[in-house]
Amino acid sequence: MNESLAKSRSHRRTYAALDLGTNNCRLLIARPEGSGFRVVDAFSRIVRLGEGVAASGRLGEEAMARTLAALRVCAGKMRRRGVDRDHCIATQACRWAENGSDFLSRIEAETGLGFEIVEAETEAALALAGCATLLDPDCSRALVFDIGGGSTELTWCRVVPGAEPEVLDWTSLDLGVVNLSEDFDGHQPTPEGYAGMVARVVEGFGPFRAGLGSDPEGLDGSAHLLGTSGTVTTLAAVHLGLEKYQRDRVDGAWMAVGDIADIAQRLARMSYDERVAHPCIRRGRADLVVAGCAILEAISELWPMQRLRVADRGLREGMLLALMAGDRGP
Repeated sequence: MNESLAKSRSHRRTYAALDLGTNNCRLLIARPEGSGFRVVDAFSRIVRLGEGVAASGRLGEEAMARTLAALRVCAGKMRRRGVDRDHCIATQACRWAENGSDFLSRIEAETGLGFEIVEAETEAALALAGCATLLDPDCSRALVFDIGGGSTELTWCRVVPGAEPEVLDWTSLDLGVVNLSEDFDGHQPTPEGYAGMVARVVEGFGPFRAGLGSDPEGLDGSAHLLGTSGTVTTLAAVHLGLEKYQRDRVDGAWMAVGDIADIAQRLARMSYDERVAHPCIRRGRADLVVAGCAILEAISELWPMQRLRVADRGLREGMLLALMAGDRGP
């Protein structure tokens, strides 16, 4: 098939990326447009698939039932939109759980969706690909992080204007908002409990930080943080004083790193009911956002850069771009 025909056919196709994480089930359906794509449908639901997995080693029945209900919605949307190609991935919860593969077989039998369990390195690479357009071309380096439900990935990269960023090093830590919140009291943490969360993450990422050298190039202002996660987007919405979440205000927003600790501490001091009442947090994140704040505060403590860019994009977008690139050919 010649290149122009391959491109023409790929632009008529509809693609879907489905990410089954420890906390969320998220779907994005899109069609190619220009060098990117146009979203035609999306779905996101907090399912907490990884609830209790760190302690028991198994996915729980209630968590699996919640997840299956969400995946039936996803399968219905994909059918109605006439999806031609899809990529469905499962991450940390299914990597951890001894019954993770069995659950994915059950999903396929009940919904028709075939899932692949991806390793943390693949997860980090897809997240970087999905938000790479938000890297500041005037910076030489960036630390890209993805705070998940059961793990947090960091990618230290060189920014190459007009080209893909170059990965210099990466790591994954088995701490995310679900398991960290379970280890501490996510509903109403004490000041000591919150400090304990931060300290655990600092300790966990310490070897990676040391491996980059005592003063990694770029911390003088020629590097920035880029965060893709519900934690980062929630903090940005709170920082902006939004009365309801607005993606167009949050995605691509810049925050001074010095403001992160202030916002994190403010959320940690709120009561659980106050967090539930906040229009940009609500009940679904009220007991997890404090753990996310602790992870973010630890990252900014280890890498004291000046600026953080917020990405309401990442893993699913990277999956879609990879699918479309494969169909377009060279």
